Amino acid sequence: MLYSLHMKKYFYHKIENLLLVNKIVTLHRFSFDKGFSSAGESHNFWEIVFAERESLVCTADGREIILEEGEVLFHKPNEHHVLMANGRKDPLVRVVSFECKSEAMRFFEEKKLRPDERCLRLLYSVFEEGEKTFDMAESDPDRQRMELLPAPTLGGEQLIKNYLELFLISLMRSLTETEQGNPVFIEKSELQGRLVSHIIRMMDENLTGALRVEDIARQTNYSRAYIFREFKRATGKSIIAYYNERRIRRAAELLSTTALSVREIAECLGFDTPNYFSKSFKRIIGVTPTVYKRSVGRKRMGRA
Repeated sequence: MLYSLHMKKYFYHKIENLLLVNKIVTLHRFSFDKGFSSAGESHNFWEIVFAERESLVCTADGREIILEEGEVLFHKPNEHHVLMANGRKDPLVRVVSFECKSEAMRFFEEKKLRPDERCLRLLYSVFEEGEKTFDMAESDPDRQRMELLPAPTLGGEQLIKNYLELFLISLMRSLTETEQGNPVFIEKSELQGRLVSHIIRMMDENLTGALRVEDIARQTNYSRAYIFREFKRATGKSIIAYYNERRIRRAAELLSTTALSVREIAECLGFDTPNYFSKSFKRIIGVTPTVYKRSVGRKRMGRA
C-alpha cells in the first residue's frame, strides 16, 4: 500500500527586537559615606543609577538632579555626570552600565523614574545573577572591569542581559500603556527621525567643515554603517552630500548678507580650496559664487 506524505507548510515569524543589550560593562552595589562625591566622567555607553537607600545628588551635563530613594536615573552615552551623597546619611546605590544601540533607548534620555514593584524585581534579578557570575565583592565606584568568578553560574551572563532587557521594556510599558493599548509610545519611524534630526543639528552647529562621520558615530553611539543607512533612507542623500549642501546654503546666505569675499567665505566654511568651493557652489546653487554675489548685489541696488 502506498502512502502519500503531505508536508505542512509552516511560516516563520521573525522576532522584532525592541531593545537589544549588546554588552554589560559594570554592575555596582555600594554604600557611600554621607560626604562622598565621585569624580565626573562620561563614556559611550548607558548607565542606570538606582537610589536603593537615601537620596542622592546627581549631575547630568551640568544639570543638578535630586534622585530620591526608590528612583532610577538614566545617563545617556557621552553625558558627563557626577554622583554625590546628600550630606546627611550614608546612601546605598546600585549602578548598572551597558551598551545598547537600539533606537528605543532614546525613550530614556534625561529620564528620572520610579519603577513599580514588578520592574524593581527585574532590576534586583540583574544584580542577583551578577553576584553569581562576576566577582562583585568589593564596592569600588572606579572599577572599570568585572572579572568572572572561577565557577560562574550556568547561563548567568545571558540571564543578566535578559533581565535587564525585561526591566527596560517593562519600565517603558508601565509609563506608556493604557487600558486601550499603547497609543503614546514612540513609533520606530519617529525614533529614527529623531536620530536624523540630531545629525542635522550637529551639521548646522559645525558648518566650518570640522564635522566628521566618526564624530557623528561617537556622539550618537551608533556605527558608521547604521547612521549612513538610516540617514540615506530618511533624506535620500549621503551624510557627506547633505552636509556639503548645508554648508553651501550657508555660504549663499553669507554672500547675500555680508561683505565677505568668496575666498573668505570658503575659508570660513572649511573648504580646502576656492576652486573646490566654487565647483560645489555651482553644482548646488546653479551659478558660481562670484556670479551669485554679483546678482545679489544688483538686486539690492534695484537694478535686477
